[in-house]
Amino acid sequence: MTVPDPTDFSAAWVAAWNAHDLDAVLALFAADVVFASPLAARIVPGSGGVLRGKAALRAYWTEGLRLLPHLHLTVEQVFAGVDALVIVYRNERGGVVNEVLVFADGLVVEGHGTYPADDTSGAVSDLR
Repeated sequence: MTVPDPTDFSAAWVAAWNAHDLDAVLALFAADVVFASPLAARIVPGSGGVLRGKAALRAYWTEGLRLLPHLHLTVEQVFAGVDALVIVYRNERGGVVNEVLVFADGLVVEGHGTYPADDTSGAVSDLR
């Protein structure tokens, strides 16, 4: 397996997020994507932090943007693996977050939002 060009993908990803354009963000993901995040566990009750499919991601991210209307991300670094990219970015609060994205056929099929274990930025703990 191969990943998309890391620079091009991360530029499209961050542009879509900073425009709050969920259709553009979701276009990067496969229909049957599985996405896990401790933030999802807080925003989507009963999910255990694991979301399945684009409809679930849309609902989660719609609520996330409602709770964070000033969301703005800055990509700091991108790592490439055989079938994965890791995007290291700062959020609007200055917190460092990693997005681990696994690809198949050019689309994200699995994603993991990861946060510092001590969560000093409040990225997860400040919501709900």
